[in-house]
Amino acid sequence: MRVVIVHFHLQTGGVTRVIQHACETLTSSGHRVLVLTGEAPRQPLSTQVAVLSGLGYEERRVEQTPEELAAALLKAAREHLGAVPDVWHIHNHCLGKNLILPGALLRLARGGHRLLLQAHDFAEDGRPALYRRLRDRLADGDVGRLSALLYPLAPQIHYAVLNARDQSFLAAAGVPATNLHLLANAVSAPAPTREPNPEADRALDAPRRGRDGGRLWLYPTRAIRRKNLGEFLLWAALGDQQDRFATTQAPQNPQEQMRYRRWVALAAELGLPVEFELGNRVDDFRGLLASAHALVTTSVGEGFGLAFLEPWLSGRPLAGRDLPEITRDFRANGIRLDGLYQRLLVPLDWIDAERLRAAFAQSLAANATAYGRPLGTDALEQAWRSAVDDAHIDLGRLDEAAQEAVIRHLCENPSARKELSPSTLIAATDPRLIAANDAAIRAEYNLSDFGRRLVSMYAGIIDAVPTVRFDRAHGDTLLDRFLAPERLTLLRA
Repeated sequence: MRVVIVHFHLQTGGVTRVIQHACETLTSSGHRVLVLTGEAPRQPLSTQVAVLSGLGYEERRVEQTPEELAAALLKAAREHLGAVPDVWHIHNHCLGKNLILPGALLRLARGGHRLLLQAHDFAEDGRPALYRRLRDRLADGDVGRLSALLYPLAPQIHYAVLNARDQSFLAAAGVPATNLHLLANAVSAPAPTREPNPEADRALDAPRRGRDGGRLWLYPTRAIRRKNLGEFLLWAALGDQQDRFATTQAPQNPQEQMRYRRWVALAAELGLPVEFELGNRVDDFRGLLASAHALVTTSVGEGFGLAFLEPWLSGRPLAGRDLPEITRDFRANGIRLDGLYQRLLVPLDWIDAERLRAAFAQSLAANATAYGRPLGTDALEQAWRSAVDDAHIDLGRLDEAAQEAVIRHLCENPSARKELSPSTLIAATDPRLIAANDAAIRAEYNLSDFGRRLVSMYAGIIDAVPTVRFDRAHGDTLLDRFLAPERLTLLRA
């Protein structure tokens, strides 16, 4: 089988890891694989890689038409594989990072080429600037025209998603079940980055023990906004004398860095037991994970949800916020996520509720405008009711100003923690649970099974009889699902 995998870049991150896994399992099974990307990779892959500058991000790509990019894709495939591929596997074509790629893919599909379009992220999900760029520049504001470009339907076009939520959203939008696949990522523990060194290991373990034999609660994250750093600082404010808290990486985006520095400054001002960017100060990241009492997540939005799986492969429990629309897939596969909370409720009278309600209204209106959708008359009430429960509100739905007010209130009134629900960060440290989750993850999310699922999908696409008659999914339905008021969180506005 000849396969061409296409992505904008091969920088460190989730999509690149998926591509690496696909290349490894496909080439080991004797299939020929070519990766086409917009930028030279920083690390080698286990297969052929060719750079096409037309595949880069919109701001950096060469000036090309969709027709020219389609021709370049075909030329590269023939040069490196000796023929056109049996299947094209495209990552994040619908995200709006490159405006000529959707048109190029449509031209390939109309020529009878088989496509697997894998969406890791959606412009419809909290990325209004990208969506607006797609809608205005490619479809003159017409959602129907944009849908025909981003979500074409034909036997030779299949879609893959990371979770059951996205699968249900695309199904509701009209993608047939025969052409829609759930392709969960393969999961592996981070590899050691150095040889064992007892003296260094003792130094690494110091943060876990602390000067007084304390515990390290580690949040392995690049602390962008949706990772909800304010909630992590709240738990630091409530920690026992023995507790230490740490994050691993700072965000790279300048806008994200401004918010991040605000949290760093607040932690310093309040004397919170938090160390930032600890991942930059150790040589062995796997050893750092193993040194923690527990790993933590407070994120309010994920795609696949590696943060819920990787801790157990490092032999550590997971504590923090649950995301049921992501974790229901993991629980269905026998993974127990005991101790996670779905909401962290704080009293409404600790914050300026009137200002917050206005922020909800402003965010809903801004989303409606950005996405070109009508704002329902009861949208604000739907959003507010979903966030508030008996004069309490979920901390994860607040903006930074309201979260800061809650943290300050708790620092000034430590006994007020009893008004929180939950009031304690829990780590399920039972070795039997950790071992059971480790075994379940290795059984359900291993590279071999990922490869078998991938090859099976490819085979189904190759067997499809191409047609020149195309339909389209309903992009307005997809927008309705992602923009439902009850899903509003200000940290993703």
